[in-house]
Amino acid sequence: MTSYLKRTWYFHVMLLPALVFLIVFNYLPMGGIVMAFQDYKPWLHISGSDWIGLDNFRALFEREDSLQVIWNTFFIALLKIIFNLITPFTFAILLNEIRQRHLNRSVQTLVYLPHFLSWVILGGILVEFLSSDGGFVNRVLGQLFGIKPIFFLGDGNWFRFTVIVSEVWKEFGYGTIVFLAALAGINPSLYEAAEMDGASRWKQTLHITIPSLIPIAIVVGTLSLGNILNAGFDQIFNLYNPLVLDKGDIIDTFVFRTAILDGQFGFATAVGLFKSVISMILIIISYRLASKWANYRVF
Repeated sequence: MTSYLKRTWYFHVMLLPALVFLIVFNYLPMGGIVMAFQDYKPWLHISGSDWIGLDNFRALFEREDSLQVIWNTFFIALLKIIFNLITPFTFAILLNEIRQRHLNRSVQTLVYLPHFLSWVILGGILVEFLSSDGGFVNRVLGQLFGIKPIFFLGDGNWFRFTVIVSEVWKEFGYGTIVFLAALAGINPSLYEAAEMDGASRWKQTLHITIPSLIPIAIVVGTLSLGNILNAGFDQIFNLYNPLVLDKGDIIDTFVFRTAILDGQFGFATAVGLFKSVISMILIIISYRLASKWANYRVF
């Protein structure tokens, strides 16, 4: 053991900054979980605030706004998961059919780019593009189709549509990488044999490509279940407004608003803890499903 450490000590030193970062920002703040069981007052600190047991959790399930927020989160996150699976799956198959390598790489680069832009930037762009008062999208819809201006970010239903479509547009290129890697692992002899048997490109796609991608699609889909309560704080926070709170408010923005703006720190901590516990359970379930259905294991 001593000789092993002598040979590898520099690797452990390289891990030290990441380990310190993890402890300081992920583990030490977990002590604040006790606020979920307190009527927390900042001036009294944790040690001086009154203990109220499970009252904050009871309020979570009794308040109409918190129940609506949970439903909003589940609905938006579920649709994001579905379309963030279907869109990269389909696009990877279509991209694989492009035989010109330069065109293939150019398309890949273009669809990857939005992933690297923050929602602060994209939020500002979308606000301008989707504005009902002279926004680019509404001007095109009006001039080409005679459609009246649509309040994309001011109507609850349109807001949900907007956040889901913009999320898929931003992330589908990056998500395609997984499926392209799976496509690269398909044995070329399968296509050669199918071509010799007279199978068209469509038949090859239907009977070789798609079945070969199904296992990785199952893995991606099941592992995504752990994010069923993560509807995207950055995106929603940069796009939502008081007009769409009933349809667009999610758990993360609700926690931010109740804690930072309303000062209900104990209740906000209880909501966040509830989300974390449910997410942990879903991650365990999704990992077991991926292991059972697709033979996927990390260890």
